[in-house]
Order: sequence, then structure tokens, then C-alpha cells
Amino acid sequence: MKYDITATEKNGNIYYSVQWSPLTKADRYDIITKVPALAGVFEIYWMDESKRLRLFMVGQTNYGGLRSELRRITDPELCKDNEKARKIMEEKEIWYRYTLTDSSNIMADVVWFFMQTYFPEKTDIKHSGRFNDIFLKESAPDKLMWVP
Repeated sequence: MKYDITATEKNGNIYYSVQWSPLTKADRYDIITKVPALAGVFEIYWMDESKRLRLFMVGQTNYGGLRSELRRITDPELCKDNEKARKIMEEKEIWYRYTLTDSSNIMADVVWFFMQTYFPEKTDIKHSGRFNDIFLKESAPDKLMWVP
């Protein structure tokens, strides 16, 4: 299965379709062997005491690709610059999923859409500015129920 982002432009608007990879428990060795070293968008989750996933982070990566970025973010030994994140990585079960795209404009639009939807208080994220409106549809091989 292809985990990527497709786009259709119509009347100055953009319609993205995001196909996510399966949700996977973070393990440094699995990330090294199974996640591609390609550009893309990712989501990081942590499991709460009720066994519900909580969205922790949405991000994008170009340089080094998804493999190195997911490894850096999910490994408490490598997550040195953010004490809150490191504590969560040490104490919680971490999960991730990703989708591939090599377009920085698509990444900007998709991450902006997710940030506006899930973290509206973070207003510093900008979209590409190419379209009037951005619409997005997601699909994934697993059923994901998470708590904001």
C-alpha cells in the first residue's frame, strides 16, 4: 500500500487526500528498519492510563527524512531539547504514523490544516499561501480513535 498525499485543485481551492501508514508502536529498532528515509508528514501519539491514544505532535520533515526524525523524537535518549517531551517519551507508550510527500508546499498546507484543527492555539504555523481554501480527507489501514 502507498502511504502518500494526493492533491486535486479546483476553483482556487485544494483538496488533499492523506493515506496514513498503519499506526505503529515506537521502537528504535523498528523505526530504523521499517520507516523510509524520505520526506513526509507524521503524527506522534502517547497512550494514556485508559488505553486511549492522545495526539502529542504533528510535524513534517525534509532533511534526513522520516526515519531519522521519528527516531530522534520518540527516543528519550535523543530528545534532549524539550524536557516535557522527553518525560512523556520516558514514561508513556508512544505510537506514530506517517505519510510521504517530497513537496514542501504540500507539507506546509497539510501540517497547517492539522494544526488548525487539533492545536488551534498554535498560530505560528503557516500554509503555502497558494490556495483560497484547503480541504483534507484522511484514510488509514487501522481505526484510530484518539482523545484531544
